[in-house]
Amino acid sequence: MPKTRAYSISVDDIAAERERVGGDLAQVNVANVIKLDDLELRDVGPTDVHLKILAASGEHNVEHGALADTINIADARGGKIYPGNSALGEVIGVGAEVSKFAVGDIALTHCNGEPDRFGFPLRIWGYDQPDSIGWYSEEAVVGEWQLVKAPLECGLNLWEMAALPLRAPTAYHMWRRALGIYRVKVTREQQAVLNVMSFGGGVGELFLMLAKAEGHNAYFCSGSPARRDALEKQGITGIDQKAYNRFASRDDVKAFRKHVAQITDGEDMHIICDMLRGPVFPAGFAVQARMGVNVSAGWQLSQVIDYNSTIASVKQVTLDHTHYETLIGIEAATEFYGRVFKPTVHEEIYAFSDVPRAFEEMHQNTQTGIPILRIASDLPKSVRSLVP
Repeated sequence: MPKTRAYSISVDDIAAERERVGGDLAQVNVANVIKLDDLELRDVGPTDVHLKILAASGEHNVEHGALADTINIADARGGKIYPGNSALGEVIGVGAEVSKFAVGDIALTHCNGEPDRFGFPLRIWGYDQPDSIGWYSEEAVVGEWQLVKAPLECGLNLWEMAALPLRAPTAYHMWRRALGIYRVKVTREQQAVLNVMSFGGGVGELFLMLAKAEGHNAYFCSGSPARRDALEKQGITGIDQKAYNRFASRDDVKAFRKHVAQITDGEDMHIICDMLRGPVFPAGFAVQARMGVNVSAGWQLSQVIDYNSTIASVKQVTLDHTHYETLIGIEAATEFYGRVFKPTVHEEIYAFSDVPRAFEEMHQNTQTGIPILRIASDLPKSVRSLVP
């Protein structure tokens, strides 16, 4: 069996860090929990692909895994997980029955771990899918079905492509659901151009890029000047969360409500990309237009939501919880690389040895864009020209 170095999260390391900070999760340093480990990969089976991981992107569910804040997923998985949901790799071996990939191909991973009969995931690979091994590793063995060919001619650089395998399908899925739900209630003839807003984050950025590409008004509500500036260059209006104290009080929400009414001529937001929880939810709910849709794929701050259902009912507001795309949808989302999806990447590209620090800086919310982890020091000739 091949061996590799991979980052892991264990119940012992979670417990040790919690003891160090006296159980105060706000003081946890996730870099003390994410540890470099030795991993024995399974043998390459007839439908498997052996990958050399070139680059990966940081994902918030790794932060959750390290904090064990919503669920202790390492404990649920038997004591240890090897996380990672989004990566780009070179094919270095294939099983006898593999038909889509050959040695030397560049592939994208995805995180649909257990599709139901409709194609949507019940579990996520590298997180809560039993026996799954994620991508913060130098090598991986995965089923052919878990890979998509990387669109190397799409116009994005290597780090930008590495930012998208999880985020692009999620944004694509959320956008098609949100727009579809809204169109059940309001036809294009009744309201052709919509006001669409997201509250920060990589998925929210891509969500707005889709909305903008289809001719809608797009608004990015974020506390990061760098990320707002990047989206404003694409014609997406920025709103500074910090101008409203990140909605810490009722008065802050009222001030935000007034601002949104002004910039939308009193129409408010028809579609909102939100976490449906945490401090941004009351603000999003307050600016939801009549017939509006609030769609979410995250649970960054809590698993519990509280809202006034009477107001939602009277306004015909729909709250929609999503998870991740189908295998077909993942392939479709890849077609938007470069032409619609142009992600904002954090200014530092982290080395493999800096993976723990990258996640601590994600936890501290100090990054200027999507964090990219360069796993391989030596890159194949096929992608060297894509490194900026």
